[in-house]
Amino acid sequence: MATITFMTGLESGKSREIDGSRPALIGRNPECDIVLADAVVSGRHARIERTSAGWTIVDLDSSNGTFIGGHRIERQTPLASGMLVDLGDEVAFRFEFVAAAEPDQPPPEATPAELELIKQMADRTEQIRREVGKVIIGQTDVVEQLIMVLLAGGHGLLVGMPGMAKTLMVSTVARVLDLDFRRIQFTPDLMPTDMTGTEVLESDRTTQEKTFRFIRGPIFCNLLLADEINRTPPKTQAALLEAMQEKRVTVGNTTYSLDAPFFVLATQNPIEQEGTYPLPEAQLDRFMYNIWVDYPQEHEEEEIVRTTTAAVPTMPEKILSKQDVLQLQSVVRKIPVSPHVVKYTIRLVRSTRPGDARAPDFVRQFVSTGAGPRAGQYLVLAAKARAVMEGRLHVSCADVRRAALPVLRHRILTNFAADSEGLTPVKLIEKLLAAVEEPSEKDYA
Repeated sequence: MATITFMTGLESGKSREIDGSRPALIGRNPECDIVLADAVVSGRHARIERTSAGWTIVDLDSSNGTFIGGHRIERQTPLASGMLVDLGDEVAFRFEFVAAAEPDQPPPEATPAELELIKQMADRTEQIRREVGKVIIGQTDVVEQLIMVLLAGGHGLLVGMPGMAKTLMVSTVARVLDLDFRRIQFTPDLMPTDMTGTEVLESDRTTQEKTFRFIRGPIFCNLLLADEINRTPPKTQAALLEAMQEKRVTVGNTTYSLDAPFFVLATQNPIEQEGTYPLPEAQLDRFMYNIWVDYPQEHEEEEIVRTTTAAVPTMPEKILSKQDVLQLQSVVRKIPVSPHVVKYTIRLVRSTRPGDARAPDFVRQFVSTGAGPRAGQYLVLAAKARAVMEGRLHVSCADVRRAALPVLRHRILTNFAADSEGLTPVKLIEKLLAAVEEPSEKDYA
């Protein structure tokens, strides 16, 4: 299964699925599988198909051409997940898919060194919690979810009231994981170049020749905290979200790759919405987790006040290196997932869509828009990350259920009926987890 998400054009923000069972035609012709009304698109513009070697795209002698990386394609061209494709000069879409192992090509296995690293992760995860706990009192679930996001190679959106130590929590996690940390306070006047960097004109003192030199912005780091991301205009938000997906930025005519690993943790204030620019649903979908930072318990708040108003706080120690994080990201991808877990994951995701035959009655009644294919991808990745954190080599449906709330919270949109009865996405997800059963023997008959 593959997904194309339109970035520009009349279908901007919308996604279409391609199952790969047969070639998918893109064009203005009503007989095409994906019909576009944009004037630059030809009647039969391009064809996407899945071959034995993988996904490919071919231009069907369109008038305005099909481009990848700025180069016009003239023959069948391989497609990689995350690749941007331009149809003419006004329509662009992103191609994404989850690579599935063929029967005669088993997934790559973890090396002995990686297996040993997995065995050590249960103890290391506890050490990470302990070191972060030297600075952050409580919020154990939030810290755990942050670690899962980082190991899965995703990005997180932290939503919580002011004064909940969101910024301090992220910087502490960066210190414990030995990641280069930067913080950007998003404001209404923040421009994309304030974040990505800019080119300055310099003169050579000897030759008097003038050249442009690129000065890197704060986005060139390992862990970027986008503080109050909803306070900056869409133009700057889009520049950040492009870097999140592509792991690179373009300034002028030059593209610069970001150092690996690269994570974005953004924060939002849930109550003060005056003068803000809420993230559109298509951009929210880029975040793997929506993490709710709640008030601390009474005894935790007492400890917070006692420790922060007395002695100098203890500095946490580094537990993992940057190389360890990169290795763990690779290991997470190699953890095998059974067809049983994948089937349950897809069943859960499809049950959030009101138009699906499997959707429960309460979803049809209270949900306007369900989760897209990216939710299934993130659920599996999060389940794998949890297994690695606990030193396990197997993934269960319980791991998927534990990740369901932060993955689905911002991907389920409720309607007026739900709002009138006080039903939030969180309550609907809890009902959904109770209603959706794991696959049984009849599903494999």
